[in-house]
Amino acid sequence: MRRFSMAALVAVTLGTALSAAPAHAAGGAADGGPRPLGIENCAAGTCHFDVPPGTYDVKVLLGGESASSTRITGETRRALLPETTAPAGERVARSFTVDVRTPEGEPTGPAGSAGLDLVIGGSAPALADIRVTPARHARQIFLIGDSTVCDQPGDPYAGWGQQLPQYLRRGLSVANHADSGESTVTYRRNPQLWATVQPRVRPGDLVLVQLAHNDKTTDGPTYRANLEALVDGVRAVGGEPVLVTPIVRRWFSPDGTLNNPTALLVNGLGVDHPAVIRAVAADRDVPLIDLTAKTKAVVESLGAEGSKSLYLYNEKRDNTHTSVHGATVYAGLVRDELLAQHLVPKGLVRAVPTGEAVALRS
Repeated sequence: MRRFSMAALVAVTLGTALSAAPAHAAGGAADGGPRPLGIENCAAGTCHFDVPPGTYDVKVLLGGESASSTRITGETRRALLPETTAPAGERVARSFTVDVRTPEGEPTGPAGSAGLDLVIGGSAPALADIRVTPARHARQIFLIGDSTVCDQPGDPYAGWGQQLPQYLRRGLSVANHADSGESTVTYRRNPQLWATVQPRVRPGDLVLVQLAHNDKTTDGPTYRANLEALVDGVRAVGGEPVLVTPIVRRWFSPDGTLNNPTALLVNGLGVDHPAVIRAVAADRDVPLIDLTAKTKAVVESLGAEGSKSLYLYNEKRDNTHTSVHGATVYAGLVRDELLAQHLVPKGLVRAVPTGEAVALRS
């Protein structure tokens, strides 16, 4: 049973919960608006807040009488706060911003439960206080992608976009609109996808695009034209597009490298997806996160055996989709690039979780 003390839950008492108004990244409740929703919405390791779709700031106070270690997930298995320790008798404050939407996970998946649901986990969880308010000054990072990016609904699968929120502080949220099985062709064509995302983008929002794994029969000119259309569409509404090359497949050549078409996402028509993405980024002056090169370096450094834990090889003999561990490591690579290219302020990004740092050194 989880160590989750109701006594710790009520350490700080809040007023009666009131309904919260929806908010977008640029908006929020006016001064004198609704009071925060709080600890009275939590029981037995879960918190449910009856709020409409929108963007919300969450402030938590962690810790109890004994030493504690707490992490927070929410909605469709999103990692929102990494494992955070607090010495016995001390309190640690943390905050983050979360996107609440319907459907709450993959855009073409089930609606999920209404409102905001958070799970208080970790090796020794202790929640002393929590407050949820509509976000007033948050910026969104929209994600357009496939099953390697999306909010995967069940174990053992995980997308890197599902793990990215834990690296971000209050004021920056992830709106993950990646969807399993999508290509540049299907993403633009499906009204639940691009036609839904584009109107939600506001000036200053980032839109990261990683589509390639399912463009197996897309010819080169069509693939490039689709990427350019997405770039133009993001810019048309004032957003900032960021092109992301796809994560590698864990498919080793006899020489111990990933220097082969399967690993490096070259389709049956000879279309080198990462090369096309790099070219569009250069020609259109779009920021580029070369996740192909970065994940290739990680996988090759770990070798054929050590890299198995990044993917679902051990569980599914799957060398394409990532485990929670792999998705977390790859989300860290994205976080590093967002910082290095000054796409997000340093003050809105968290440090590397200890477990991830160890994994990358091993």
